[in-house]
Amino acid sequence: MISKKIIIDNIKTIFYALVIAIVIRSLFIQPFYIPSSSMEPTLLIGDRLFVTKYSYGYSKHSFPFSPPIINGRLFYNKPKVGDIIVFKTPADNRTDYIKRLIGLPGDNVQFINGDLFVNNNQILKSRISQKDKIYCGNQTIDVNTFEEKLPNGKTHNSVYLKSYSFQSSDNFIVPPQHYFFLGDNRDCSKDSRYLTSVGYVHEDNLVGKAQFIFFSSDFRIGNIFSFWKWHKTIRLDRFFKKII
Repeated sequence: MISKKIIIDNIKTIFYALVIAIVIRSLFIQPFYIPSSSMEPTLLIGDRLFVTKYSYGYSKHSFPFSPPIINGRLFYNKPKVGDIIVFKTPADNRTDYIKRLIGLPGDNVQFINGDLFVNNNQILKSRISQKDKIYCGNQTIDVNTFEEKLPNGKTHNSVYLKSYSFQSSDNFIVPPQHYFFLGDNRDCSKDSRYLTSVGYVHEDNLVGKAQFIFFSSDFRIGNIFSFWKWHKTIRLDRFFKKII
């Protein structure tokens, strides 16, 4: 018969483990799973990555269920253009999105004839491939892949449909204390261009900075129990890949 003391000790151990896990998840680092193709080719469906919670300081969204225990942000460090950031969508302040930061407070962002402009300056992009195929939902699409250079000199790859389905936009003027985000998969991303669903993101909604991928798998090929397909489903080349 299990003694009462053993049961109490086990409960204490579980409780302490939960507290430690919550502290680590809230203050230091949290794992996330990529469920969509909006950030291809940088992030793929099935990537699992670590996000540092301390990079931009802390808000109520740093904690599970976003309890109203912090007003504003503590120890705030401003993000940099080009950072890949997890944030809570303004529509419900609950859903996690991950996108690339393009516009800072006061910036104006606009697409003109398929080209991206920030503060009336065209973002330089160099085409590096015309033959790539990537996912958009459950479909594969033919895209042009570009290397883009942001105003602060940071470079990254982005993809556009060959038809440039998103040609032109309004001139988005980023409000104070807000940020403007885009997905790297430009024609298959719900981001700050869509004001009713995402729009401008308040600084308090920032959750953390994406740092590196620790595991990646494509279980559209086969589920985790199909071990004979692991050589196809598990992307070993993406393990511990730094996110840029």
